[in-house]
Amino acid sequence: MKEINVDATNAIVGRLGTYVAKQALLGRKVNVFNSEKALMSGNPKNNVEVYRYLTQEINTGRTAKGPFICRYPDRLLKRFFRSMLPWAKPRGRESYKRIMCYISVPQEFKDKKLEKVSVADGNKLNTKHITVGDLSRRIGGHFNA
Repeated sequence: MKEINVDATNAIVGRLGTYVAKQALLGRKVNVFNSEKALMSGNPKNNVEVYRYLTQEINTGRTAKGPFICRYPDRLLKRFFRSMLPWAKPRGRESYKRIMCYISVPQEFKDKKLEKVSVADGNKLNTKHITVGDLSRRIGGHFNA
């Protein structure tokens, strides 16, 4: 099984997700590094409100039954990728298991070459945006980057 190592620094989450999901569906193991540095386009205030609601930070006056979204940036990014896979089918579940997201670059992968996804490059992003790490911190995630 071929392994692909992707750097998510300044990559737009949606475009990165389509690339990662396609590679996982083709049977490749995909490792995504620097999850906290990926970019989410859109108004940061609106993004924080949406994900704070999904983590049940807001008291809605009813019993919270889930599903709950994790607050760590690597797990949050993996959850974004899940929505781009056919999760209800066995093929989608198997491909989801082949995706791994990491905060920064672990010691075991320091010597490996990281690939940048050119389609997902967010350096020329003119709209408002927020990094996944900032979003994670604003909804209550505590992590070391």
